[in-house]
Amino acid sequence: MDATNNFMNDLRAVIADAEELLRATADQAGPRVEEVRARAEESLRMAREHLQGAGAELDSQVRAHPWAAVGIAAAIGLVAGILLSRK
Repeated sequence: MDATNNFMNDLRAVIADAEELLRATADQAGPRVEEVRARAEESLRMAREHLQGAGAELDSQVRAHPWAAVGIAAAIGLVAGILLSRK
């Protein structure tokens, strides 16, 4: 569950950084800049919605199947440990 919280916090930080970048470039003009800003704003909106939905869905799935969640987390940790120990 700690890894999930870290992922969610990282995703929130990316969204906040992207919002800050959009605010910092608000005075930039031109059709290309406006097109990119519009796409970025739409992507941020969708990311926020997915983040909220994913958090609620993940929470309900973990509560419904706690042992499966523990097993999946252990398997991911094992694979990550094997991959990181290779040099």
